[in-house]
Amino acid sequence: MRRKLVVGNWKMYGRLGRNKALLEEVLKGIKDLNNAEYGVCVPYPYLAQAQSMLQGTKLAWGAQNLSQHEEGAFTGAVAPGMLVDFGCRYVIIGHSERRALFHESNEIASAKFDAAIKAGMTPIFCVGETLAEREGGVTEQVVARQLEVVLNHAGVEAMAKTVIAYEPVWAIGTGKTASPDQAQAVHAFIRQQVAQLDGQTAQGLCILYGGSVKANNSPELFAMPDIDGGLIGGASLVAEDFVAICRAAHMAAQ
Repeated sequence: MRRKLVVGNWKMYGRLGRNKALLEEVLKGIKDLNNAEYGVCVPYPYLAQAQSMLQGTKLAWGAQNLSQHEEGAFTGAVAPGMLVDFGCRYVIIGHSERRALFHESNEIASAKFDAAIKAGMTPIFCVGETLAEREGGVTEQVVARQLEVVLNHAGVEAMAKTVIAYEPVWAIGTGKTASPDQAQAVHAFIRQQVAQLDGQTAQGLCILYGGSVKANNSPELFAMPDIDGGLIGGASLVAEDFVAICRAAHMAAQ
């Protein structure tokens, strides 16, 4: 049976003091929430802090990106093995901000996915459509294309070591949220795409929703049969809000 999962994406936010206070409050808040799994993906400079504070707790940690290269003359890049040195369990791959702002293609995202799997981490692979694509009725085609690159390259067996995050680009940081029914429809489509290749793997695949998930809408979203939790942006920076979302996942899993 799939377990619910909530992962915070801090994006480019954080300072040592604020991080410490935030993580302490989150750890306190999730102490008795045993029905789901929880994590945070922090900026690279704070991986040591996350490792130090979170080892032995129920809050896992990870990074927001990685290089597809194992090592080399790639100034400013961070290799998969470096993340492993800091105990990262998760790494976000193909986030829409990486695709739009840093021009990462489906092929680059697929190469990074391979690198994460090879290093033994769990990639959180992001897919999603823009507002124009949603209004143009091509959501499924866009999501299928993003998935197919990974499925064709890494094979469906890699999905057993993967978390998929459906993040409609039009809902990220805008305050707009896909309705539970809209999100469920795309999650079900993603699971069907994988099921065409391997039904058992599809049933075990954890698919998160991301896109302005808040404390007040998370219970209804997490109640959907194919929504297995959330990849949380802004709300993950406020301990009270993030804990409330974690509690919603815990309650949905009862």
